[in-house]
Amino acid sequence: MGNPTGFIDVARQLPEDRDAKERLIDWQEVHEHMSEADIKEQASRCMDCGVPFCMSGKSQYAPAVAGCPVNNLIPEWNDLIYRGRWKEALLRLHKTNNFPEFTGRVCPAPCEGSCVLGINADPVTIKHHEVSIIERGFAEGWVVANPPKQRTGQTVAVIGSGPAGLAAAAQLNSAGHLVTLYERADRIGGLLMYGIPNMKLQKEVVERRVQIMAEEGINFVTHTEVGKDISMQRLADEFDSVVIATGATVPRDLPVLGRNAKGVHFAMEFLTKNTKSLLDSKHEDGAYISAKGKDVVVIGGGDTGTDCVGTSLRHGCNSVIQLEIMPQPPETRLDNNPWPQWPKKLLVDYGQEESIAVQGADPRQYLVMTKKIEQDDNGQVNAVHTIGVEWKKNPEGQMIPYEVAGSEKVYPADLVLLAMGFLGPEGKILDDLGVEKDSRSNAKADYGEFDTSVKGVFACGDARRGQSLIVWAINEGRGAAQAVDQYLMGKTYLPK
Repeated sequence: MGNPTGFIDVARQLPEDRDAKERLIDWQEVHEHMSEADIKEQASRCMDCGVPFCMSGKSQYAPAVAGCPVNNLIPEWNDLIYRGRWKEALLRLHKTNNFPEFTGRVCPAPCEGSCVLGINADPVTIKHHEVSIIERGFAEGWVVANPPKQRTGQTVAVIGSGPAGLAAAAQLNSAGHLVTLYERADRIGGLLMYGIPNMKLQKEVVERRVQIMAEEGINFVTHTEVGKDISMQRLADEFDSVVIATGATVPRDLPVLGRNAKGVHFAMEFLTKNTKSLLDSKHEDGAYISAKGKDVVVIGGGDTGTDCVGTSLRHGCNSVIQLEIMPQPPETRLDNNPWPQWPKKLLVDYGQEESIAVQGADPRQYLVMTKKIEQDDNGQVNAVHTIGVEWKKNPEGQMIPYEVAGSEKVYPADLVLLAMGFLGPEGKILDDLGVEKDSRSNAKADYGEFDTSVKGVFACGDARRGQSLIVWAINEGRGAAQAVDQYLMGKTYLPK
């Protein structure tokens, strides 16, 4: 604890954001940079708590109680930042997190939700410190390939190149196993590559890490869909172990009249095509769903919905609104949401900031249920019909939405994007090998063990636990790697 009064003397500060209107003309990251002196000063706010709740995320309590799922050594590297010992801070950070350049950009920072300083003040800026350390490491040339000194001869196939698959592959490779990672898309990264827009995560950042992993000996195979281009049975026969890290990619649909109208798309289709076209041709190929000049309705109030808002604004949409069936969160913690639980309060993310700058208002409409999607004579969507709701208990004691009479509204719409979350993994891979599923259609595998009903086949990430955070995916990938290493070698020295 380099500065014992830092948490008293120094106010929380984050990097400035680029002007909301100016950043709409490009696809660059939203945040500006902060000076090293300011970062050190912010690091001095860390109290080096006797019980550092920030680093103690536990699966059995998530997501109600916050804390870092990969158990980052946060007080240690905060102190090292303050003392200017950046290389040592990087070594501490990489002990627990394979990809701090990803989590430092797109993780919602549950660590900050459980920061002890947050009991009665603004929490420490942990997330920004994380990305500052790793970017300093890349700038100084400290982050380089570190292939294993010897190989075990054991082979592992990893299916899916999202954060869980990449983490599992990295850890298993470091143990000396021969890892082949299969990805059906044309680029490695999964959600990191095509599910998160450039303004939140530049794809050069993903490709930079993938290149290092390739230099370390991981074999990346793209354009290959397991279950279609290559069978699960073949992988099970040819490899000593298989890790399923396909994510939860089945989107929640909207079963209303007019759902099949032209111009109604799942959010991930919209975001994926946008990023691919941007990377392939800077949108010159036209191979994306354009929101230019359109009235856009986004159904879903989460991060994916926000990404749809920000992307639509960059296309030059005429208008965009975001419909949310849940109530508007409070501006501050309520008494029934005490620390160290994740703070359920209203946040204004980058997409909403940009909407306010362009349209003059937050695009989110709360307590709204979609009743019908209207289409014209050509089958093209032209309006969304909604009704207001209130949440009350039904006779069985369950909280459900009840329609509010007289609250009907009609919103003009040329493009409707469904961003209501995901139900689970696509079933073919699991079914082909007879992997048992749980009640939510995920691969059935206990946390901490990760082995499925099929010997030698393991599951992790959203394919095992359901839709979750990137940092939990990394946690799961590391845990699965430890389980696989134990299975292959009879013992393991890999950390979770």
